[in-house]
Amino acid sequence: MTIFIERVGPLATVQDLGRDGWFDSGVGHSGAADRASLRLANRLVGNPEDFAAIEVLLGGLVLHADTHVTVAVTGAPAAAYLDNMPVGHASVLEIDPGVTLRLDYARSGLRSYVAVRGGIDVPKILGSRSRDTLSGIGPEPLRPGSRLPIGPAPRTLPTVELAPTTDYPDLLTVTALLGPRDDWFTDADALFRGHWVVSVDTDRVGARLDRVDGPPLSRASAAELPTEGVALGSVQVPPSGQPIVFLADHPITGGYPVVAVVLDADVDRIAQARPGQRLRFLRAVS
Repeated sequence: MTIFIERVGPLATVQDLGRDGWFDSGVGHSGAADRASLRLANRLVGNPEDFAAIEVLLGGLVLHADTHVTVAVTGAPAAAYLDNMPVGHASVLEIDPGVTLRLDYARSGLRSYVAVRGGIDVPKILGSRSRDTLSGIGPEPLRPGSRLPIGPAPRTLPTVELAPTTDYPDLLTVTALLGPRDDWFTDADALFRGHWVVSVDTDRVGARLDRVDGPPLSRASAAELPTEGVALGSVQVPPSGQPIVFLADHPITGGYPVVAVVLDADVDRIAQARPGQRLRFLRAVS
């Protein structure tokens, strides 16, 4: 059982929930940038939540299979079509052999997820089928002509046929816990005043932010910070003063101070923020 990729948009990769336990060897966690959307897609088709699926940047994916497949598309709401017939987002799709699934470009959000019952069964590398775009570990990004094996159907069955779609507001509000290096700034609370906008320099490694209004994030000194570990959601601030929120493929160490860390529940939302998205931070109470 095989999926055939006919066309891709800007980027499409195979992702599961990432690889654990390799930080001490210099290998990051990686996995789906929007974990909640991957989990939902898998639940819709009756897979365990950690099965591998296709992460699609913006849309533009066209595929077909050589057998009947059960598929769901979640995340950024790209209009989906079976051949030329429109079908619902975040719903269970039954696709006959040779029928194409086509995703238009998403109207909002950044990443869509295509799950198939049985999962994408490419070989695991260090315990995961995910592509890490920073290290180059994992299956190559998809291209026209790529073939993806489908795994055996699990014993579980889909429990829902349709899920609520996600709202992507004009102003994204996320919560962050100040520190651990907030003392490296003259006014670390400036992060929580005014608004930011996601720059064009955003990918699976991180989302760079530009200031819209409010005070700058200024360093208290020009001293060098020793390299130290950084976590998913870390808000690292280079000398430019433009914060970078680390996402799925972030480096495991960094040499710039981390002013705050976005709460885990909000990391998926930043992963769906496209360039031009306005954002503000709320301070979490520790």
